[in-house]
Amino acid sequence: MRWYKPLYMGETASKKRFRLIQGIRKRKLCPGAYVITPASGGNNILDIYPAPELLLPYYRDKDFLIMGIAYGYNEAAQVAARIVEDLYQKTGGFDLKELLEDQAE
Repeated sequence: MRWYKPLYMGETASKKRFRLIQGIRKRKLCPGAYVITPASGGNNILDIYPAPELLLPYYRDKDFLIMGIAYGYNEAAQVAARIVEDLYQKTGGFDLKELLEDQAE
């Protein structure tokens, strides 16, 4: 599991920042928390996962880049919208790979 810098946070999630980040890192149950990651496939830009879903065996060995954390699905959608808006502002398009490559350099 990797973390995007700067990490996008929802308003409610930022109040519980330390507890949520530590819970996700240590793979503990964080009910109500959501993580935003680059899309795993298809024509999508981002995926939104409930944080407890990452505890399932299927996800344990996956290497996720967590770009954002939110508390509640509505907040997760707002954080995802902010990421896409920033993506468009920085790249002039919707190619997330381009933004991630720029961050890596």
